[in-house]
Amino acid sequence: MDQHALASRIGRVGVWHGGLGRVPAAAARQAAREIEQLGYGALWFGEGPASKEAFSHAGLLLAATERITVATGIANIWGRDAAAANAATHTLAEAYEGRFLLGLGASHAPLVSMRGHTYAKPLATMRDYLDAMDGAPYEGPVAEPAPARVLAALGPKMLELSRDRAAGAHSYFVPTEHTAGAREILGAGPLLAPEQAVLLETDPAAARALAREHYTRFYLELPNYVGNLRRFGFEDEDFTGGGSDRLVDAIVAWGDADAIRTRVRAHLDAGADHVSIQPLVADRGLGLEQLRELAPALLAD
Repeated sequence: MDQHALASRIGRVGVWHGGLGRVPAAAARQAAREIEQLGYGALWFGEGPASKEAFSHAGLLLAATERITVATGIANIWGRDAAAANAATHTLAEAYEGRFLLGLGASHAPLVSMRGHTYAKPLATMRDYLDAMDGAPYEGPVAEPAPARVLAALGPKMLELSRDRAAGAHSYFVPTEHTAGAREILGAGPLLAPEQAVLLETDPAAARALAREHYTRFYLELPNYVGNLRRFGFEDEDFTGGGSDRLVDAIVAWGDADAIRTRVRAHLDAGADHVSIQPLVADRGLGLEQLRELAPALLAD
């Protein structure tokens, strides 16, 4: 599938949802169906060392829905060899008429070490993994057009690899300035699909406290994200205590529906083709109430 067809298929706004990996399959299926019915174009989810396995999780969500694209954001390349990833991608893409989008990522050193691997040379490792995927034999039926893949990319070199060896890039935990820079590197064609954490909360203190507790504090323990944020002027004092107000406000869109729509629009204006919103919830719930309230504001364009 070429990039323009992919962008058209997934639309301008989707949902990124880590919570689906923590609930029973029945609840995940029901949530996926509602997200589809609300009109969001894609449903993204992550994969951690203790989460549901990415491809079987995708199959569960695809089976529960009819139109929405289901995307791994991301499937960890340390979680299975390239031949298995290639076979799983073709299996899901053919079975569900091209609704599966493979997002691949090299993850982070602390999370890779939990799997018993040594995290080293992520760019070279990803390049070798893509070579092995492309060279892997597969005898099952293949979808037409061939399934697309995107790469998790923060830095310039991984963005270049996303441009040259994939349909584009999926960025996570980034400010809108990153989206603008990523588009410059990718050029006009490849897909750019950043994630954006959102929180329907108009009280600044409450919003920032919840964002730190349930989002920024964890990700600021991962060096890749901290290193990327330094490129945009954030310094040591911004990374303590779950993040400075300035950092939290740059990463999490909080406020009313109009404020969140403005942030999503800022990513689109900066060059994103698709923005996947991630609802933050105090009780680590599914945040479906937020997605319901935001759908009219975000999907009207």
